[in-house]
Amino acid sequence: MAEYTQEISPEEEALSRAALRKQRWIMAGIALVVILFLAGIVVAVIALTKYPAVATNVRDIFIIFMAFESLIIGAALVVLVIQIASLINLLQNEVKPILESTSDTVNTLRGTTEFLSENLVEPVIKLNSYLAGLRKFFDIFGSKK
Repeated sequence: MAEYTQEISPEEEALSRAALRKQRWIMAGIALVVILFLAGIVVAVIALTKYPAVATNVRDIFIIFMAFESLIIGAALVVLVIQIASLINLLQNEVKPILESTSDTVNTLRGTTEFLSENLVEPVIKLNSYLAGLRKFFDIFGSKK
């Protein structure tokens, strides 16, 4: 059994190593940011426990930001409900009639094909089969020498 090995050119190998190095640097940067963020949280907690007056101010500011965020989320939900209502209206008033019209067209087409099949195609096929039988009859009995 032959084993397939793909040869990589030196340029492709260098690009692959460069991409791997770049990916490692990005991962190291992300890890560093996460570690610094966690260290900042630890320092903030320690500082807030040492200075309770500052902690109350930070708490009040945080509560204000949370209230502002809840207002923004509420407005986004109102917009979302309006968009859903608009979509439902579109489906009921525009898409449903189009689907009904398409269904009617398909039913009409089905009836037309059945009519053509019964009144045009079947007689032509029967005529061709009779003619083929007649031709074979004449071939067998008419061409004896």
